[in-house]
Amino acid sequence: MLRTILFLFMGAGVLVFSFVAWITLNPPAPPKTETPPVVVLAAASTLRAGTLLKPDDIEAKAVPEADVPAGARRDSPQARAELFGAMVRQTLLQHQVVLPADVMRPGDHGFLAAVLTPGRRATSVGVDAVSGTAGLIWPGDHVDLILTEEVADPKVPGARRIAAETVLKDVRVIAIDQQLVQGGNQAAGAEPASRTVTLEVTPEDAEKVNVAARLGKLSLAVRPVDAAPSADTGGAHPVTWDTSVSTALTPAKVTGENPSTTVKVYNGDNSTEYKY
Repeated sequence: MLRTILFLFMGAGVLVFSFVAWITLNPPAPPKTETPPVVVLAAASTLRAGTLLKPDDIEAKAVPEADVPAGARRDSPQARAELFGAMVRQTLLQHQVVLPADVMRPGDHGFLAAVLTPGRRATSVGVDAVSGTAGLIWPGDHVDLILTEEVADPKVPGARRIAAETVLKDVRVIAIDQQLVQGGNQAAGAEPASRTVTLEVTPEDAEKVNVAARLGKLSLAVRPVDAAPSADTGGAHPVTWDTSVSTALTPAKVTGENPSTTVKVYNGDNSTEYKY
């Protein structure tokens, strides 16, 4: 009986020793820590090849760290600024991560050759922050180019010295500020005192832009996205004078009547007066 009890104790000891040895050689796996996803930049909607990227075209997308494609841009103001104005090389699907091979940025070799429509030219105009719509214009937008000039001809009545007219209609913006040569490296949020806007125009219109820049101040007016293509045939544009805008500049009235010029026409002994 005593021998049986002894054997039982020895067997239990062997079992305990074996269990401790197994635990020592096979420690439990440490609890897995979840790695936070990486937020990268992706297409907010399906973008066709040739599209010039605007802020609304880019979105933030959370991707598991192990699945982040090589070259993906992590979301940051600087990374977004680097993409604005870039041209899409190939169609991007909605929520697709934007990779370096998918876009061509201003300043990249061959950017102008890729973005310009055959037969068109790139010409730049200088506008201030206000006449450039205070940063609301982006590459890819279509605009009208307006010239405001002061008429220094002494023969022109004093109340008609300022005039404005639309020089070009429905032209596409292809770059803003120094993006054309610096790749959009301007610090995010910085608003320059002046802006350089590069437009896509015909060779003839490029000459008009150069002349208009010497005549007076240029400003831009954004056209609606769904606006019909301009039917402008290049003829004379209507002019808006200062008197059309401000009634204070119209000639003052004299004794309730408009001032006029009196011309007296003589016919023999008779004469007739005409007022203009």
